[in-house]
Amino acid sequence: MAGVKILETERLALRRLTAADAGFVHELVNEPSWIRFIGDRGVRTLDDARAYLDKGPLAMYRRFGFGLWVVELKGTGEPTGLCGLIKRDALEDVDIGFAFLPRFWRQGYALESARAVIAYGREILELDRIVAITSPDNDASIRLLEKIGLRCEQNIQFAGEPTKLFVT
Repeated sequence: MAGVKILETERLALRRLTAADAGFVHELVNEPSWIRFIGDRGVRTLDDARAYLDKGPLAMYRRFGFGLWVVELKGTGEPTGLCGLIKRDALEDVDIGFAFLPRFWRQGYALESARAVIAYGREILELDRIVAITSPDNDASIRLLEKIGLRCEQNIQFAGEPTKLFVT
């Protein structure tokens, strides 16, 4: 069963994750770039991926009505990555998050989906402020955040790691 469609762009559709996305999530969270910049989530099996989905994105949908969404190619429905809004207990504001499989990098999908998610947050969810966090050495994410209109406000400690906090 496909997840509920949240929004569309020219080339992409963003929809809610479901348990059926466990294979895709397993692949994405075990990418070296995910582990380096986001962290090892301990997802080693499809059962681990289903548990990660249930305790993470699906729980966030239940609690807040939003979360990370699958970014799919419109023509094929192939999942390329995740992009969405996250409410973390450790941050006052909602933040934008994104991660894409390397084979979909440098094609503008992250920028296209992130712009749409920011617009959704402002127009549909009526969020006055959306933030983002990233590792100080994640140059690609920093460039993307700047392209969607966020600026680095300060360096913080997040989960014990040095982190840049970006704000709208």
